[in-house]
Amino acid sequence: MNAKWLHMAAFLLVVVGALNWGLVGLLGYNLVDSLLGAGSGLTKLVYVLVGVGGVWLLLNHGKDCKVCK
Repeated sequence: MNAKWLHMAAFLLVVVGALNWGLVGLLGYNLVDSLLGAGSGLTKLVYVLVGVGGVWLLLNHGKDCKVCK
């Protein structure tokens, strides 16, 4: 699988998660729950994918980040 595609997908998922947590912290509004239904299987899948994206970036950040090289 193309590493750039994986990096971009992980980045997008982490951004979605960060924005959602920001909304929860600032406004008490969970966008993912609102769009997909609180506690639904699809919502849980999104949360799992956000977590996997975060782990992927954590493990691969050093080799992908131009600033850190």
